[in-house]
Amino acid sequence: MKVYRIHLTSWTASFRYPNMISGYQPTLTTPPLSTINGLISAAKGDYFVASKEKIGYVLQYKAKTTDLETIYQMGQRLTQIKSNVIQREFLSDVDLYLYTDSAEITECFKFPVYQLLLGRSGDLATVKSITEIEITEKEKLSDLKGTIIPFKKYKLAAPMQALPTSFSNTIPRRNYGTQPYFILDWNYRQRDEIKAKGIHDMIDNKTNWDVYWQEF
Repeated sequence: MKVYRIHLTSWTASFRYPNMISGYQPTLTTPPLSTINGLISAAKGDYFVASKEKIGYVLQYKAKTTDLETIYQMGQRLTQIKSNVIQREFLSDVDLYLYTDSAEITECFKFPVYQLLLGRSGDLATVKSITEIEITEKEKLSDLKGTIIPFKKYKLAAPMQALPTSFSNTIPRRNYGTQPYFILDWNYRQRDEIKAKGIHDMIDNKTNWDVYWQEF
């Protein structure tokens, strides 16, 4: 089958835990599906939610650390604005490998309409390369990392978190398809093979992994 690999890089990335509004702000170590839909929407310049397209991804990072950030809290009046300092966790030296069978999605990343972000407004991403590969689809996956896997269908020894698959194109935004997912860190070591559709890819003849086709 024909698959496109879109390689994006960023100095930093941060993926907020849902419902954590104040206090220490940790980051997920791989993006939720809502971030992937948002990334494609930005490249396309229009609201997009994946449905029939095959989409998978792997996020690699070199370090995770914490920085101090000034935020501004606003009350009902402009005179009630005050500043505060919080600790925010982020990933550094990030590579996101986005896989799809859609030529239409791939074309959007050649000339993105809006800026591409891996999290917050300061986490600017760049398209480093777009590669067309001919590959055989797998029915069993045994080397998964840097992605998320739905808890309802599989059983893995990994942390879990409820995450949305998309957000509405309204104000205020509403989250859709929230369900528990296994969070597979880049350093995750899979113990058991799972029966799931995906592909196996190798980068520069040295780094390789399985890619799970996400379900939207």
